[in-house]
Amino acid sequence: MLTAEVIAIGDEMTTGARIDTNSAWLSQQLALLGIRTLFQTTVADDHAAGVQAFQIAAGRANVVVATGGLGPTRDDLTREVLADVIDQPLEFRQDVMDTIAAMFTRRSRTMPERNRAQAMFPVGSRVIPNPQGTAPGLDVSVPQPERAATRVFALPGVPAEMRQMFDATVRTRLIDEVGAGRRTIRQHVVKCFGVGESEMESRLGDMIARDRQPSVGITVSRATISLRITADGESEADALRQIEQTRDEIYRLVPEFIFGEGETFELQHAVAAGLTRRNERLLTVELGAACPLSQWMAEVPSAPQVYRGGLFAPDLPAVLGAPVRPDTLDAGLQQLADRAAAEWVLVVDRYPTIPQTDQPLPAFPVALTLWQRGGDELHQRSLELGGHPDIIQARIAKAALDFCRTLL
Repeated sequence: MLTAEVIAIGDEMTTGARIDTNSAWLSQQLALLGIRTLFQTTVADDHAAGVQAFQIAAGRANVVVATGGLGPTRDDLTREVLADVIDQPLEFRQDVMDTIAAMFTRRSRTMPERNRAQAMFPVGSRVIPNPQGTAPGLDVSVPQPERAATRVFALPGVPAEMRQMFDATVRTRLIDEVGAGRRTIRQHVVKCFGVGESEMESRLGDMIARDRQPSVGITVSRATISLRITADGESEADALRQIEQTRDEIYRLVPEFIFGEGETFELQHAVAAGLTRRNERLLTVELGAACPLSQWMAEVPSAPQVYRGGLFAPDLPAVLGAPVRPDTLDAGLQQLADRAAAEWVLVVDRYPTIPQTDQPLPAFPVALTLWQRGGDELHQRSLELGGHPDIIQARIAKAALDFCRTLL
């Protein structure tokens, strides 16, 4: 399998002023070509550091794709860096200069003299055309002592330009000249909630072994577990077959925790899908110090059809307008449902105020109530939920959504 390293260049990334999104996109595109990205590197606008980064990358990967450092200013060093990496001088390319000058003319602008630097290329390198900008890319080969040369592609850091240049030129060269596309890498994500990472690992057993094919990776984000299946196949059909077999095995092992599939699929999407199937609508009531449910549900594409909005208050009497007793709760929630034209009312009682402390926090009591039109009784669940202060509110909201999902 071909391997790759993706390099992001720029002080704005190494100082934390800007988040690198280019590397994630490039790694995804390389995977579609059957190229596995083993490393992602971020390097500052520093000549020596840049040379070192490219030399290391070329020594351990078949393909290197870099973004940034191709502008006209003095701190745009990628051209000079790559010239040093392949031990060749820079040369002026008149054809490139003519293309850059023509772009300024089309835009009714005068080209600064400094833009001539963008027409300087290491001897032996190839141009990657940039139809939308003044920074053409570079394509160079770095010889390796015991294998084929490493192919290095340098693209501008502007995401729109970078993506267009990769699609129009780099992708084709990788397939035609480097041999990409002979294998297929595909990924699929299964989403779970209601279980810890350690317990999930124990339940899956050998499925998460490092040498397993397809591989299954576990990641956790704000109490949601993602099981990422990565298959390396001889063809698209082969990779998808491997994924389907592994997916079926995951469903066999942990069915009670799975709520959906897909990179961006979340619990609110699962609840919305359940409501859509039933042609019914939900009202949410959130009490205490937070109200994430209403925002999450409102952002679901089908929200206008299935979500009747959310109420936020310090306590339930403030919502119902009267003291709440066990024998009056059902009637009070029905009144809310009638006013909102909803078939379901989900009450979260309550989101705690999170204290500012460095000490571990206790678990917080949470009462969930789900009223259903035509139901025989209220659905209720009492929980104690804790965790890092940054995720407690999200964990409570997700527990409420999962409770609702299982009853739809």
